[in-house]
Amino acid sequence: MRRRKITATTCLALAATLCAGALLPVPAAHSAPVPGGSLPSVSPAPQSLDGIGAAAAVTRRVLVIADDRTDPAARDRLVRELKAHGADRVDIVAPDRIPPAAPDRLMVRLGPAARPDIAQALGDTAVPGRAEGYALRVSGGKPRQIALGGADAAGQFYAVQTLRQLFVPSGDGWKVAGVRVSDFPSMPLRGTIEGFYGAPWTHAERLDQMDFYGDVKANTYIYAPKDDPYHRDKWRDPYPADKLAELGELVARAGANHVRFTSALSPGVSICYSDRADRDSLTRKLQALYDLGARAFSIPLDDISYTRWNCAADEAAYGPAGRTAAAKAQVDLLNDLQRNFIATHEGARPLQMVPTEYGDLTDTTYKQTMRQSLDPAIEVMWTGTDTVPPEITNAQAEKAAELFGRKVFVWDNYPVNDYGETSGRLLLAPYDKREGGLAAHLSGIVANPMNQPYASKVAVFGAADFAWNDKAYDARKSWPRAMAYLAGGDKAATEALLIFGDLEHMAPTFGGTPWQPQAPELAKRVAAFWQAWDGGRRADAIAAMRPYAKAIATAPATIRGGSVQKGFTDDAASWLDATALWGRAMVAMLDALRAREAGDDATAGALLAESRDLQRQARAIRVSPPRNRWGSAQPQVGDGVLDVFLAETDARLQPPAHRH
Repeated sequence: MRRRKITATTCLALAATLCAGALLPVPAAHSAPVPGGSLPSVSPAPQSLDGIGAAAAVTRRVLVIADDRTDPAARDRLVRELKAHGADRVDIVAPDRIPPAAPDRLMVRLGPAARPDIAQALGDTAVPGRAEGYALRVSGGKPRQIALGGADAAGQFYAVQTLRQLFVPSGDGWKVAGVRVSDFPSMPLRGTIEGFYGAPWTHAERLDQMDFYGDVKANTYIYAPKDDPYHRDKWRDPYPADKLAELGELVARAGANHVRFTSALSPGVSICYSDRADRDSLTRKLQALYDLGARAFSIPLDDISYTRWNCAADEAAYGPAGRTAAAKAQVDLLNDLQRNFIATHEGARPLQMVPTEYGDLTDTTYKQTMRQSLDPAIEVMWTGTDTVPPEITNAQAEKAAELFGRKVFVWDNYPVNDYGETSGRLLLAPYDKREGGLAAHLSGIVANPMNQPYASKVAVFGAADFAWNDKAYDARKSWPRAMAYLAGGDKAATEALLIFGDLEHMAPTFGGTPWQPQAPELAKRVAAFWQAWDGGRRADAIAAMRPYAKAIATAPATIRGGSVQKGFTDDAASWLDATALWGRAMVAMLDALRAREAGDDATAGALLAESRDLQRQARAIRVSPPRNRWGSAQPQVGDGVLDVFLAETDARLQPPAHRH
């Protein structure tokens, strides 16, 4: 198929200094309450979060009450966050070892929600009885304490991930907002599938992704890079020792963030389904990952042909090549793996698979065979109504579940940019057009990211937000929070990322019509500009647009200023270079208009020439180094909006005799 710790208030205004018109709320990574008593923003949005009174001050010494049932990863992250927010010393003690002086300190109880001291501290806070659920209560009175109770170990970890977003500055110290939270994920499977064509991510990039997934409560990472030869073309061959060592480290990092490392092998290009030796090769490869600690496995059978067999024996076993025969062969293989590998390996999760027919709602003999014969425990992936779907609705997902005889697991091909229509593009629009309520029909969603891992975090942040609580998801709120996360909560950097993201907003499909438009904010401002200009308010038009043009020109430098994750600035380097030039060209063009309006033709001509030169420089930039199969393409920046605006203003600057 195709941090820096900076706290800002919940409402960072997009381009607040630009135009008093369209302001967007931008919650910071560590949000403080806004005036009026609003609570900090938490992502993903909890199922229930209520204010219950005074905040709890973080004391210089903090007592963490934990025992052998406390999740180590949750405990370690809790200690880190407390020390980052004012605690000089954090002592960890068992529930029956609390020292007499403890009431003077902030006490944080972490462990199973059923542990007696945690259950008492949670009071009337509802404890979800669902996997990965948790309850959290912050009491600012006496005793000053926080209770973090998980339905399981992952729930404890996610309780801490919510707590880290509740710290608010207080004078020269920190407090934790007084809240109670009852929370659990709407979908069991949430995360990404590294399933793109082109340069796979590096080991360091994957390790960083595991930490990111922990932060956004994503629990699934599927290792399936198409251009890793050992995943697809050389699926029979054992991983080399150095690669196996990297995978072992990745499995461990995933586990530390409660992420299920899912080992995917794609044998369909060459497997002989009926050959025991091929099945044994597949099993040995899966066993090698199991021995490293992997407990989730996937067999993608996408992007292969079912009009031919890879061996004569399969025709004898399953009949002439075709839809029905292919389904029979695949079911035979998959059921064998589920029953004789997965079911016999302690802790192994149900097998996942990608059908050859993965992106439509047409009933065929292939799907009929799948729903009638495939082991009901096996997870079936589906991409929506097309490889890159413009939307996913409840009706579509319900139909897909009927066709495959189970809830489907969505492989969402956004923000992947490995196909021709994405040439030269970063896809930074929000995760959108997925209908609330999908959890009733889906077992989960994994986003297929870009070859650029850090830039992918914008959409993956939203996908994780949606999968956790699809009914509460709002793309307009989630998108600025994603940018704030990348910016470490820095206000100016967040605003710059939102401006840059608007210029990289295009979300194409395989057809000619994108499912998300390019530069909607800039397009709105351009429309307002021409309305004012053509209405005779030319000075007003220039005065309103120029600050935004200046913001475009300076956004790249702000993004590179140190607050934004460096991986993002590396991923986006060519696009940032081009954006600076396009923004400067826009400023020069507007200044040329202003000079012409003032009757200064010489200055107008010089500025017009400057703008044209800057545009030529911008068009000459190439994505380098190219990580995508589309190679060294021109980075697209606001195309169809920004360049059209410049062409139109250029035409307005021409004497009437030279206009065409």
